[in-house]
Amino acid sequence: QVQVVESGGGLVQAGGSLRLSCAASGTIFSINAMGWYRQAPGKQRELVADVRGGSTNYADSVKGRFTISRDNAKKMVYLQMNSLKPEDTAVYYCNAEMRSYSSSYFRVYWGQGTQVTVSS
Repeated sequence: QVQVVESGGGLVQAGGSLRLSCAASGTIFSINAMGWYRQAPGKQRELVADVRGGSTNYADSVKGRFTISRDNAKKMVYLQMNSLKPEDTAVYYCNAEMRSYSSSYFRVYWGQGTQVTVSS
């Protein structure tokens, strides 16, 4: 069984920082991309940041405040969030494009989500 599990959400005041972690586990043959999405109440899920190979991609709203990093050996991806704003409040989801040993193709796996709440 292949899965991704997030951790690190919580409540923080505006201007504060949080670090999210995501671990991929199971019979993983290969991982292409890993990333973070978020969904605020009443809004669509949106890309926050992702990393594919050595390239990173950020939503305009988080550029300069958030940093995504990946540890290939540990099959983990992190999101360091600084200068948090109330509008960053959302459920944050980890996402990984992976291929398991029992499959011949890549598919996207999602975590269960972790709540980030930023108070003003």
